[in-house]
Amino acid sequence: MMLVITLQRPKCIGCNYCVEAAPELFRMSTRDGKVVLLRSTEKRGFYTLRTPRLDLEEPAREAARLCPAKIIRVKRV
Repeated sequence: MMLVITLQRPKCIGCNYCVEAAPELFRMSTRDGKVVLLRSTEKRGFYTLRTPRLDLEEPAREAARLCPAKIIRVKRV
């Protein structure tokens, strides 16, 4: 079982809610003020993190729930 977290970074509005909900997963960039999904890979504006750490699911889902731009997706595969 893997946890897959996806972020549409270009649509980020820089509100910082995801960082507050899941600091292990997200940081704000000092360069452009948008969120960074730590340890993720980028493909066409989508940043994806695949991790076996299911303990990160709850904070990731809280970050997705709080995001006003609705750019964070969380699923188990």
